[in-house]
Amino acid sequence: MRVLAVDVGTGTQDILLFDSEVELENCTQMIVPSPTQLVAQQIRAATAAREPIFLTGVTMGGGPCAWAAEDHLRAGLPIYATPAAAQTFDDDLANVERLGVRLVEIPPRDTRRIEMRDFDLPAILSSLDSFGISPELDAIAVAVFDHGAAPPGVSDRLFRFEYIAETIVQNDLAAFAYLREEIPASLTRMAAVAASTPDDLPLLLMDTGPAAVLGALEDARVRAACPALVVNVGNFHTLAFHVEGERILGLFEHHTGELLPAELEAYLRKLADGTITNAEVFADMGHGALVAAAASRPPELLAVVGPRRGMLAGSALQPYFAVPHGDMMLAGCFGCLRALARKRPEWRSSIERALDRGMV
Repeated sequence: MRVLAVDVGTGTQDILLFDSEVELENCTQMIVPSPTQLVAQQIRAATAAREPIFLTGVTMGGGPCAWAAEDHLRAGLPIYATPAAAQTFDDDLANVERLGVRLVEIPPRDTRRIEMRDFDLPAILSSLDSFGISPELDAIAVAVFDHGAAPPGVSDRLFRFEYIAETIVQNDLAAFAYLREEIPASLTRMAAVAASTPDDLPLLLMDTGPAAVLGALEDARVRAACPALVVNVGNFHTLAFHVEGERILGLFEHHTGELLPAELEAYLRKLADGTITNAEVFADMGHGALVAAAASRPPELLAVVGPRRGMLAGSALQPYFAVPHGDMMLAGCFGCLRALARKRPEWRSSIERALDRGMV
């Protein structure tokens, strides 16, 4: 079977065309700029040309595109946006309007139109076609970071971590993955990806952090360690899990940009010994922390993935830089595939057989 797996981050989107009949190392893969980076480039080009812009499409990841939009407004140039596209900047549209974005369905004349979306299937298929690769797919799996649509007056960080705490009760990293029909109403970014995907293709959506951690377990050394700390140091967010076999003992999530290497190391030590608290992480501008159970013994391994894993280079914690199936950048894609195998039992043997034979 063939699955297009895409891990959408802040810096890159990591793409794997998985084929269960092909060795993993020979499956097509691409690491390209993330959608938010691409939109940011378009906004900056419009700013340089002194052109007003019209943002249309669906809700997507913010960060770089939101910062570019703020710079556009500071330059005295107008931004028009549909409500769906504007929610990229804030779920509360009144806050978006206060920023200076004008909500419209039909833009004024002479505006530069910019499409907002996290998942651009036509662009990916066009890239594959240029190399003579068949577009035939059995399913799609996409990972995105979704804060969730917090009610007015509720912190996005608090709302996000409450969702995480509720989900880990299931003691399965694949619980952060949803088939198209299972997406919770609060996860509006995932719903927007679903809206950008053909209805006739089976679709799985997963949160990026758990996807990367689940993918890190594709490294044989990481899988064998029990218990272990597994951390994904992403461009924008850092998420660490303390796991013992199938049990999730604890976790914390923080903004990577708010952490110095020594601070990250200190939080990992506290996660390992079960003394980390939600209050300290939240007060430090992180999302939060949770200790669910005590470990039977200290972690055997600190496994690290993510584009900013270099923050832990030389750490006294002696990190192991995991390379699942020989490619750290595809950890999220591998995690999505494992989750898809669990969510669709009829595909489980095909996916797991291909993944297991590639594990060394």
